[in-house]
Amino acid sequence: MKTMQKGFTLIELMIVIAIIGILAAIALPMYQDYISKSQTTRVVGELSGVKTAVDAALFDGKNPKAGSDVTKPNEDAAVGLKTGNDDGTSVRSNLLSDASVKFEGNKGSIEGTLGGNANKDIHGTVIAQERDEDGIWKCTIKAGGKFKDKFIPSGCEKKQ
Repeated sequence: MKTMQKGFTLIELMIVIAIIGILAAIALPMYQDYISKSQTTRVVGELSGVKTAVDAALFDGKNPKAGSDVTKPNEDAAVGLKTGNDDGTSVRSNLLSDASVKFEGNKGSIEGTLGGNANKDIHGTVIAQERDEDGIWKCTIKAGGKFKDKFIPSGCEKKQ
């Protein structure tokens, strides 16, 4: 009686490995793009959280400033914006390398520059929440690095 061995041939195994390699080569860039978009969206949300504090400061007749920029406590109001390197309490983001609050009167902006732990494709991108005289906020993104338009979150527009 002849016994038959069951198993995969070398050719079959090599074909399966080749297919897995092709799928990985396609999936990895798509995954990196997904990470870049999610990090951009996260920073937009973190900066949006500061908008409420800015509006409250303006309503009280104070100048909104980043926490470390407050020099006149009776006139300035800390709006809680810090990068991942700062210490203290407030909105923190390990994705930002720089953050600022710039206001003159009722008009100004909250800006964050992506860096730190952000994906390398979006390093140097500046995300801003801009407020006009009428109190209307607008999100803008100034691209940096290898930024792609598909990273722009809904509700934001690309600034040239």
